[in-house]
Amino acid sequence: MACQSRGASESCNPLCRVALEWKYLWAWSDTCCIDKHSSAEVQETIGSMFSWYRNSALTIVHLSDVPDTGSLESSEWLKRGWTLQELLAPERVVFYTKTWSLYKNLKSLNHKADVAVLEELERETKIGSRFLKSFCPGLDDARRRLQWASLRRTTRAEDIAYSLFGIFDLHLPVMYGESAENALSRLLAEIVLQSGYISVLDWIGEPSPFHSCFPAHIISYQMSRSPTSQSGPEHQSSAINRQPTSIKVLRKLRSPLATLHHLHFLSRSLSLSTIAHRISPVWRSTSDSFASSNVRFPLAC
Repeated sequence: MACQSRGASESCNPLCRVALEWKYLWAWSDTCCIDKHSSAEVQETIGSMFSWYRNSALTIVHLSDVPDTGSLESSEWLKRGWTLQELLAPERVVFYTKTWSLYKNLKSLNHKADVAVLEELERETKIGSRFLKSFCPGLDDARRRLQWASLRRTTRAEDIAYSLFGIFDLHLPVMYGESAENALSRLLAEIVLQSGYISVLDWIGEPSPFHSCFPAHIISYQMSRSPTSQSGPEHQSSAINRQPTSIKVLRKLRSPLATLHHLHFLSRSLSLSTIAHRISPVWRSTSDSFASSNVRFPLAC
């Protein structure tokens, strides 16, 4: 069983009392059961914490800033980086208020199964209910997971990357003292290396000194790109003459595309797989109110 509490060691007494009320004889608290002076234990803890929460019989969350009549949405717990995995990993979670009373007096063994609580969590965290109810760690939807984390913060800057190791099911060295930019870029490089997904390269903001393909800060994933507006007169009156691609051409492309290797980083250099293929010129015709005839010019060749 894993039990989560936001207080110091004095929270252990009410925590153990609550655990006994749920008929459990053992409890573990992440605030007082980790020797943070041992680098080896910290490395093991960060690498194992997601699985500890996933395998727990019950995860108890003490919302120390939420009064009995308060709302879950106002809690700092939903804004911290490390608590993202504490929310997603466990199958069963129960929330307790500041006075160690059950949130909204819910008696169920899993508050994430309550519709009202689920709506609160979804609204505040921007995480879909299907992920809240059943989350699988891994590299799928990598950019979406980074967007979740971009709304959170950590006391130590490097932790915003370290807190995601379990979310992505990755095992990387924990090197406290490195820059936050370096920690985040190491994580992103590993995601690209293992998955080949390039969606993590879609961001807006300051580039990282580690590699310009990566953002310096995770908040860069909060913003999404919008399509370029094409409302001008020239775009409205233009037309592209396109020829249908033949089956023969598509078959030629299929083989090299199927054998492309994933892009990867080596010594901080981005390696991209490429293929060469001859294409025909594409022309655009546009009307010019100041010209007596249509003008045709190449778009690609």
